[in-house]
Amino acid sequence: MSQEDVENLRTWATAWEAPPAGGPMVDCRTGEPVTNHLDLDVVYEDAFLPDHAQETYRGHQGVIRATDRWAEPFEDLRVELERIVDAGACLVSIHRFRARAKHTGIEFDEPLAILWRFRGGRVVYFRSFRDSDDALEAAGLSSSRH
Repeated sequence: MSQEDVENLRTWATAWEAPPAGGPMVDCRTGEPVTNHLDLDVVYEDAFLPDHAQETYRGHQGVIRATDRWAEPFEDLRVELERIVDAGACLVSIHRFRARAKHTGIEFDEPLAILWRFRGGRVVYFRSFRDSDDALEAAGLSSSRH
């Protein structure tokens, strides 16, 4: 993967580390929409949240809708980047998902991994996983190597 792809991924991840009240769709460093780093025909698949499992979201509006659905049940939500693994044709980002539910106060602290594919410096596909081993396997890597 190119350094540009890695930096675009870091921008996306930074928006989730301390999202503003309106949601994590703005780069907190530049004020630009993070959708600027997405291809117009981007595809997102969620295998992390149980009620979103096997859902596919398409285009910028689909990703915005998925983000809203993802963030809606939580009063506090942070996705902290731990590392990025270069898998050659794609990247895998490993995170900690930390959140507190609005209505119950239940706190979450769980692993999260995302497989990313790029074309021309923009994200064309990404998929979330509950387990980093699953994401690394989907990227064609053995988790024991990373």
